[in-house]
Amino acid sequence: MACARVPLDEQQVTEPGPLGKERTLPALHPDRKEDRCFVPYKPPPDDGSPAEVEEFLEYARFITEDLEWLLSLPHDKFWCQVVFDESLQRCLDSYLRHAPRSLDLTALPSSPAVAETQRSIHRAVFLTFLRMATHKESKENFLTPAVFGEIIYDNFLFDIPKILDLCVLFGKGNSQLLHKMIDNIFTQQPSYYGDLDETVPTVLQVFDSILDKCGLQCEGATAMEPMKLNAHKQPTAMTMSQQELADVILYLCDSTTTIHAFLDIFPSACSTFHSHGFLSRLTSFYETTVPDLEKAVRKRNFDDKGLQEDLWKRLSHSCRKMVEMAHLLLHHTCLQPILEGTENMQTYAEELLQHFTSFLPEKRFLSDYDEQFPIADDISLLQQALPVIDETRTSYLLQGVEGAWDSLGRRKPQSQIQPKASSLFLANQGAVGGAAAAAAASSASFKPQEVQEPGGGESLRGAEAMLDVPRKGNNGAVCPVSGAELESLLSCIRDLLPDLGEGFLLACLEEYDYNSELVINNILEDRLAPSLDKLDRAMPRPVKEELPCVLDSRSNVFDDDEFDVFRRDQVDMSRIWKGRRKGESAREMLNDKQHIAEQRARYQAYETVVDEVVIEPGETAATYGLDDYDDEYDDTYDMNQVGANDLDGDSLLNRRPFTVPQVLRKGNKPEEEEEEDEEEEETVQNNVNRDQFVQDPAVLRERAEARRAAMQQRKGFRPERPSNVVGQPKGQGQTLETFLDRRRKEANKSRVSNHNRRTMADRKRNKGMIPS
Repeated sequence: MACARVPLDEQQVTEPGPLGKERTLPALHPDRKEDRCFVPYKPPPDDGSPAEVEEFLEYARFITEDLEWLLSLPHDKFWCQVVFDESLQRCLDSYLRHAPRSLDLTALPSSPAVAETQRSIHRAVFLTFLRMATHKESKENFLTPAVFGEIIYDNFLFDIPKILDLCVLFGKGNSQLLHKMIDNIFTQQPSYYGDLDETVPTVLQVFDSILDKCGLQCEGATAMEPMKLNAHKQPTAMTMSQQELADVILYLCDSTTTIHAFLDIFPSACSTFHSHGFLSRLTSFYETTVPDLEKAVRKRNFDDKGLQEDLWKRLSHSCRKMVEMAHLLLHHTCLQPILEGTENMQTYAEELLQHFTSFLPEKRFLSDYDEQFPIADDISLLQQALPVIDETRTSYLLQGVEGAWDSLGRRKPQSQIQPKASSLFLANQGAVGGAAAAAAASSASFKPQEVQEPGGGESLRGAEAMLDVPRKGNNGAVCPVSGAELESLLSCIRDLLPDLGEGFLLACLEEYDYNSELVINNILEDRLAPSLDKLDRAMPRPVKEELPCVLDSRSNVFDDDEFDVFRRDQVDMSRIWKGRRKGESAREMLNDKQHIAEQRARYQAYETVVDEVVIEPGETAATYGLDDYDDEYDDTYDMNQVGANDLDGDSLLNRRPFTVPQVLRKGNKPEEEEEEDEEEEETVQNNVNRDQFVQDPAVLRERAEARRAAMQQRKGFRPERPSNVVGQPKGQGQTLETFLDRRRKEANKSRVSNHNRRTMADRKRNKGMIPS
């Protein structure tokens, strides 16, 4: 049995051996390990098919039961299993590698059972790592700190990649426990600081690989060498495939989130990152890569719009984490020593100002950093802590920050105009808890998933920044307040300042986000923006140009007709109906010949045809409605019969008399109807003996016989021999003619009706309908 108050690494235990004989072993010995196989972890399925969900639940149940069994073991058995069971380490490593992160779409559970199971595994894995990082559980169960450090380091129970994954997976809600875990690991085994120092260059290679993938970096001496003709052109964010662009953004998002979580939970690592020039590399990478990736995500045409929105959210998240990383490094390496009142406060203040000065060329990074963590507030409190700071230098820095905003065409959020507590003040409230102060400063000065559009003046959220819609500050076409609200704001300001014009007040409201109190305050204190100072304060309200009426410029083929409601005040509504007219059947509609009566008068006008009109003495052509002679008249295409009444041209007058169409003769030509009736009676008398439906069968037979006789008289005609398929009685043999006739009948019987009787008979016989 283990002795009390003795560390586990010095204890000896007596147990029966394989042959039943007792033996004495160290408490940490491979033979004391239980034979148990820990299965590797698999992430929840994406599509949520029943088979994959069932497989995940089964694997998860195995892992949860095994880890709960492990946690229930006593102190000595637990450490024997942890140190000597390789399957346990593979199981834990698989979870750190494949567990869904907070931004992954697959992190959303497909069902309540899957979500509950994932939470159970997550809790069991975290408790396992927490116990592995604890060298003293009680006064009786503990390890020597030096031996504990050797065990976790030599057996690779913890390493820098594992610690990074632990921070990004369990940091939310467990930051204090994780901080104690990691601090104990680094305290008991200082070799991890050396591993971290060797890991930082690898982290910097992440930035270099992304720059190289986007074609934004030339390596070493090759930058000054001419490109070879056969060298392939490096793809850019706009030319690479959508899958490659998605991989780059996912890689960037995962890397920045992991590094930020580690620095936030374990601030002691900031000094190691700072010693490698991580801050300067981070700002230059941000300035070079972020605008290029934002342009690619916003301008490229994606097949899947959901993918485009997801990439934009991940890119915005990455930008926010990189800015917060820079703030963490500045806070823990420069600001914290100043707040703690160390001896070299002047040195740290000089280093902080030097970093702010190095930010000035990186205008995009500087504006984004100033948006989350206002530099003016930090400099103000820095001047309070160290009054000897050069005001000329600080003024230069503040002007550089304003110039960065102006160069990008952006405006500071209105929240920065009002004074507020900075990160220095928050850190001063709890200098020991640096991670908590940084988190408080981040939450106090930044809104999640909010980015600034490079060319606009309004902050956009998430995927909304990708939409090319009119926005305030761009073309002024969109007003965030309604017309009634705008009039109310103008009335409120004019009650206090009646001498100002409405046009000037509208410009001020637009400049200050329609905040009437801020407009009044800036006007009274004479702190208006330079663009507003140039305006005439009595400027009237611009008159809206009324657009011309659409009806005046429209053109339609139905203009000025009887149903043109735009130009007529009265319309005959009796001629307008929808569908079939009520009370009128289809037969009545077809029998309505009103349109025929309307056309009859037109055709009757053509009955009177006058070739020549003889003008009597004393009359003129105007008397008969004829025009006077026109010398300029063109008669090229006229059909006038010149000389038709001459003696030698009588044939030209023998024209066909005009005939009124038959449909128009009803009730007007009784004589013509009588003539037509007589012609019909004669036709009936002529055909009285003819049967137009059935012909005489005798005549038909005679015609058929005549056709057969004609066919027999043709050359080479051979009369058909009568068929004999009966033949002689059975047993006497058959002649060749009978055999040929039977074969011909068998082959040609399908030409007549019911030709498939043999097939149907076989089908019935096969089904058992006909006894064989």
